[in-house]
Amino acid sequence: MSRRTKKVGSSGKFGPRYGLSVKKQVRSLEGSKRASYVCPKCSKKNVKRVAVGIWECRSCAHKFAGGAYMPRTGKFSTLENRLGRV
Repeated sequence: MSRRTKKVGSSGKFGPRYGLSVKKQVRSLEGSKRASYVCPKCSKKNVKRVAVGIWECRSCAHKFAGGAYMPRTGKFSTLENRLGRV
């Protein structure tokens, strides 16, 4: 049998609906949502999303607010660079 979601990955659940470009956007958002990120407190790559905008480090149990799909949004990075905390 062939793979059914070769091009669209996790957004293959939508089947033939909505078009390829929309499904690619959903795939990139879901991938960034499920990825592991670096903890700002302990610097380990163990931060996972708990709910929309809530992120938690699984090693030090540090909970913090962030973006809906990424713990640090583009605006936050810009602010951090302006303040000199890179």
